[in-house]
Amino acid sequence: MVNDAFQHLLDTYLKSHHRKKVDLITKAFNFARKAHEGVRRLSGEPYIMHPLAVAQIASEEIGLGSTSICSALLHDVVEDTDYTVADIENIFGPKIAQIVDGLTKISGGIFGDKTSAQVENLKKLLLTMSDDIRVILIKIADRLHNMRTLGSQPPHKQYKIAGETLNIYAPLAYRLGLNKIKEELEDLSFSYEHPEECELISQRLIEIDHNLQTIYADFIAPMKAELDRHGIDYTIRARIKRPYSIWKKMQTKHVSFEDVYDILAVRIVFRPRSLEDEVTECLQIYGYITKGYTPHPDRFRDWLNHPKANGYQALHTTLMSKVGQWIEVQIRSERMDEIAEQGFAAHWKYKDGEKTAEASESELDKWLHTIKEILDDPQPSGMDFLDTIKLNLYSNELFVLTPKGEVRKMPAGSTALDFAFTVHTFVGTHAIGAKVNHKLVPITYVLKGGDQIEILTSKEPQVNRQWLNIATTAKAQNKIQALMRREDRARQHEGERMLVDFFHHCDMEPSSMAIDKLCALHQLATREELLTAIGYGQITLGQADLNHLQGAKGTKGWSRYLKIFKRAGNAAAQPAGKADSLAIDKKKPLVLNEETIPDVTICPCCKPIPGDDVLGHVDRKGHVTIHKRQCPEADRLKTADGNHLLAAQWDTHRQLRFPAVLSVDGIDGVGVLLSIATVLSQKLNVNMRSLNIEAHDGIFHGEINLEVHDADEVRDICRDLKRLEHIKTVSRIS
Repeated sequence: MVNDAFQHLLDTYLKSHHRKKVDLITKAFNFARKAHEGVRRLSGEPYIMHPLAVAQIASEEIGLGSTSICSALLHDVVEDTDYTVADIENIFGPKIAQIVDGLTKISGGIFGDKTSAQVENLKKLLLTMSDDIRVILIKIADRLHNMRTLGSQPPHKQYKIAGETLNIYAPLAYRLGLNKIKEELEDLSFSYEHPEECELISQRLIEIDHNLQTIYADFIAPMKAELDRHGIDYTIRARIKRPYSIWKKMQTKHVSFEDVYDILAVRIVFRPRSLEDEVTECLQIYGYITKGYTPHPDRFRDWLNHPKANGYQALHTTLMSKVGQWIEVQIRSERMDEIAEQGFAAHWKYKDGEKTAEASESELDKWLHTIKEILDDPQPSGMDFLDTIKLNLYSNELFVLTPKGEVRKMPAGSTALDFAFTVHTFVGTHAIGAKVNHKLVPITYVLKGGDQIEILTSKEPQVNRQWLNIATTAKAQNKIQALMRREDRARQHEGERMLVDFFHHCDMEPSSMAIDKLCALHQLATREELLTAIGYGQITLGQADLNHLQGAKGTKGWSRYLKIFKRAGNAAAQPAGKADSLAIDKKKPLVLNEETIPDVTICPCCKPIPGDDVLGHVDRKGHVTIHKRQCPEADRLKTADGNHLLAAQWDTHRQLRFPAVLSVDGIDGVGVLLSIATVLSQKLNVNMRSLNIEAHDGIFHGEINLEVHDADEVRDICRDLKRLEHIKTVSRIS
């Protein structure tokens, strides 16, 4: 099995355009095989099959050469065996050793106590990536194989790895142009986090496949005739939206599967007569295919002369089909298609191991420079760092102009303040407004494609904390946060002085236990937050604080909602007569029932109810919080604190009620409110907590707060409300 896998790797490599260094690859394989000898993966197969699979992906699916293949074969040697980076360098040279070092996880903290091991390893990966992009490309190949074999891991590990993949590695693959890998990573993560929804959507796609193929055949017939008439050398194929992408749209738009209109798209890939003519020919093809169709005026996208930051080039248009359905058509050359599917990083930046002059000025280099800037100004916490990196990964782009007419690329949704920071940090920190198309606008102005923008500045810095709500780009937020942290440190010192004075005045010791009590009273998580709040004057220490420290009764707050979570077997640390409230075995799901739910916190931001896919998180103080698996906060925890996740499952038997909020839209009319209330209270016997409806120009929108048993009951309610004459859409929003 091992020999066959290695031969397959060599066969793939020999078919590539790379220089044939078979001896070096064979040497690396034999070295790795010996180093991992006798070790097996959780699936039971020999461990060497994993490095072989990673090398196969790097060669076949990304298009990397011998240096990367050797590094992939050796990527776990330093981490899992007694060999060192120095050993790798002595045997295989400095370049392979550098890449292997970049792929080796950190054993000890080097970024401080406030970041988790997950965040530290990501930082190290990004640091090394700035020197050699092949580090992250091999890591993505490694993650893809781990995701393909994730079934052998226990559920809590699956959530950690799948969440980290969805939030970091899939966006990285997208940013590097590895579209096929990005989509597979998303679908694999989706299948582990939401297996039932994934299976349901996959089944629906199978059911409608014949209908889609019929629509596709009818739609492209006139196009093919026109392209053939003009002698275009092309291929045309249907592109079906992936399960994760469909589910994501269903979640964000609060629509059903049937209401996702863009499941089908058409892709035309042509061979240009010459490389110089491919843009012109692309536009000609657009002219040919739009004859006899109605183009959508707001869905034309031209990425020919100004490619996306990940190198993507194409022309997109959306045309009306004969059955009244809008269908997107993508037009691109073979070269553009190759870059779109496999990424320009591997094909251009390191083709034959050399930088080209074009690549040295590429968008990739600009992005790597931005990543380096973020790493040079470390965030105070792992969560903040991850948020900053994610801002820099996923973004659609638009083009704006400087006062001199230079084209600048900005993420969609950027503000005038974001643009100011792209000009220079000084311009950003001193910005007071802008002129857009010669009209005065505030720094909150959201940029539109084609805007010409000039930043207006003052003599003094204008930075304040509200700017974090205005800035949307990683660079701007990073610079603002750095200045805010500098101000916070000064305020913390002042707050510490005031706190010590308070304890001295009360004739008390400023112990850690006392400070923790004050944090709990003021609903703050850390000592630093308390000192900052005191320093800014947001908290004034007084009699209420003294009463709390001395044990006065009647204190209310967050503490009564959070239950202490202690591991099984820790009974000795508890007061006499009090048993453990939860017995946790991380290898088994935490069962959420009438007995355990009072001892956990239901996340207030995502409000999960029975039937939702959930997981648990144990914080440093032992509190267990239950999140929806797609909750934004859970996403951050999977990526930054995955070792403290718990698998969880519901078992409530409709004995408890939970809050849920429905959004209702429809046509206004007499008796709408009464008909909704009647269905809910009389027919369904549901307890309404509130019902708010507003009507405008004959259309109404409402929100209904209910108490329900589970998600199935919510679906029944939505189904019955949709049957009412005036109601057009009903969806659960929390």
